[in-house]
Amino acid sequence: MVAAVGLVVVLALLALFQVLVACGAPLGAFVWGGRHRVLPARLRVGSLVAVLVYAAVSVVALDRAGMIDVLPDGVARVAMWVVVGWFALSIVPNAISRSRPERLLMTPVTVVLAVLALLVALS
Repeated sequence: MVAAVGLVVVLALLALFQVLVACGAPLGAFVWGGRHRVLPARLRVGSLVAVLVYAAVSVVALDRAGMIDVLPDGVARVAMWVVVGWFALSIVPNAISRSRPERLLMTPVTVVLAVLALLVALS
């Protein structure tokens, strides 16, 4: 349960960050490869889509941890393992990003997300 709450908190902070860059905050060095200080329209849309994905992952994690009950157990179990794989694979592009700020911030964040997701999946 603690891992699920931790995962949701980190995702909420990332969602806030994505909303900020989608609204034009000059923080683009930390996302999407860091090529743009202010994101162009297509990447702003991508940031908003990321917020929706974070919300869906939060629902899966909370369901898997037994804090809510909106998904069949088998679906929550499989979906949580997909999330683990997604976060684990996401470590690589963050770690090799050409953007130093993205590498330094998002790589450890993604590692934390992967570990928390693994703990939730194993629960």
